[in-house]
Amino acid sequence: MADAPQTLTLTLSSGGDVVIRLRPDLAPGHVERITSLAKQGFYDGVVFHRVIPGFMAQGGDPTGRGTGGSSLPDLKAEFNAEPHVRGTCSMARTNQPDTANSQFFICFDDARFLDRQYTVWGQVESGMEHVDALPVGEPPRNPGKIEKAIVA
Repeated sequence: MADAPQTLTLTLSSGGDVVIRLRPDLAPGHVERITSLAKQGFYDGVVFHRVIPGFMAQGGDPTGRGTGGSSLPDLKAEFNAEPHVRGTCSMARTNQPDTANSQFFICFDDARFLDRQYTVWGQVESGMEHVDALPVGEPPRNPGKIEKAIVA
């Protein structure tokens, strides 16, 4: 696994790059899904359709409404003990555990009530200020978007 991707960089319309350290040690299936979708360009142009101050910013839905995902099958949950704190990247899902697909969220603040119920797959290493700058709303009137997602 030495050649496995280490980071995901999201170039956001809110001003710059967000570098996320991938955590295949916590969630190998989810990291594989995120990186394969990023390499296909799936996330390029996708909006953050749900941005709640003090909680999180959610994106990864190609419809931009929070109801869609990729054409790939849903993932088996990989819940782990990693805490949901500022900069934590975790998968969104329905109220059923094994329904994560392409949508994810980035925590603005502590959200420890999500621990062991959502799959943590990464941690923001730099650029959190660009996540903070995303337009707010459910959905935002003019949503911020991922201009480009690059795996390195």
